[in-house]
Amino acid sequence: MAKKENFFQGVKSEMQKTSWPTGKELVKYTTIVVCTVIFFLIFFYALDLGITELINLIR
Repeated sequence: MAKKENFFQGVKSEMQKTSWPTGKELVKYTTIVVCTVIFFLIFFYALDLGITELINLIR
C-alpha cells in the first residue's frame, strides 16, 4: 500500500512542476495543428489523384 501512496505523491509532485499553456497559446497551437493536418490532407489527396491518373494513362 505504501508503494501506491508514493506513486500518487510522485504524480502529484510532477504535475505541479508542469507548465500548462495559457488559453491563447492553446488556441494558437491547436490552430497550427489543424492547419497542418488540412495541408497534408490536401497534399496527399492531390498526390493520390495524380498517381491514379498516371496509372490510368498507362493502362
